[in-house]
Amino acid sequence: MTDVARAPKRARLYVTRLDPWSVTKVAFLLSLAIGILLVVAVGVLWWVLDVTGVFLTVSATVDDVVGTAATGFNLMDYVELSRVMGVAVVVASIEIVLVSPLSTLFAILYNLPVRLTGGVEVVLSAAAPQPLP
Repeated sequence: MTDVARAPKRARLYVTRLDPWSVTKVAFLLSLAIGILLVVAVGVLWWVLDVTGVFLTVSATVDDVVGTAATGFNLMDYVELSRVMGVAVVVASIEIVLVSPLSTLFAILYNLPVRLTGGVEVVLSAAAPQPLP
């Protein structure tokens, strides 16, 4: 067997058109995945902060700073799990609703000047196989 170093194969492609419907479908699925990830991450972060006692510590610190023992500040009244998760779901929903049409608009806006510029050049290359030791 001879070890002949072969140059990697390359292909030059030009992205001359983006199909708006395909971009919309892909953007919707990606934004849906990001929305689910956002809700799960907020839930996990809230749980970690609750388990480590951060909410109780912040409540005690605010009580010490304000100095009104009669009223007693409780941070959990403001950051209870249902309220935080509700806000996270609303933010994720807004993200999903905005990303899909905006990506479609950007695909249409990309298609307009591409006739003049020729598109974006993409160079694909495959590395030559390495011999086994």
